Amino acid sequence: MATTADFRNGMIIDLDGTALRIVEFQHVKPGKGGAFVRTKLKKVETGAVIEKTFRAGEKIEEVRLERSDAQFLYADGELLHFMNLETYDQFAISADQIGDARRYLKENGTAQILSREGKPFLVELPPHVVLTVKQTQPGLRGDTAQGGNKQAEMETGLTVNVPLFIEIGDQLKIDTRTGEYIERATR
Repeated sequence: MATTADFRNGMIIDLDGTALRIVEFQHVKPGKGGAFVRTKLKKVETGAVIEKTFRAGEKIEEVRLERSDAQFLYADGELLHFMNLETYDQFAISADQIGDARRYLKENGTAQILSREGKPFLVELPPHVVLTVKQTQPGLRGDTAQGGNKQAEMETGLTVNVPLFIEIGDQLKIDTRTGEYIERATR
């Protein structure tokens, strides 16, 4: 059991049988009355965001998750198939559970899978991935690294703002936390 003093962003708690990820929290000590913690929580399974207030020191059940490295194999409709890199077991996770992380997954790419009681629960991506530009507008003469931006569609369907000198076929490092272009990958 954890208390509200143990809260941190990204922590997953169990509230009435529902797994919730703490998006943000704030300890509040009003002039009168007891202290409390105001939180913004995201339901792991549905992605819905709720706000909840806890009394300071209130006990909360923290969800224990096991981490394992997995390789993304392929997408089959609404299921994404992975293989555990230690045991070589294959399993599927629904696209709804993965959410936006799906746009950063390419075949044979790796990710960390968080499991709860042996059941795959969440996908955690590395800080950045390398993706290939599938479609973008051609650059114009005089484009420089200091110029403006244009949109590029990556091989996974992700759309990213990139500098004007980027061309189709370029491999780019993309930040998975913000979805922004970092740099060209070394060739």
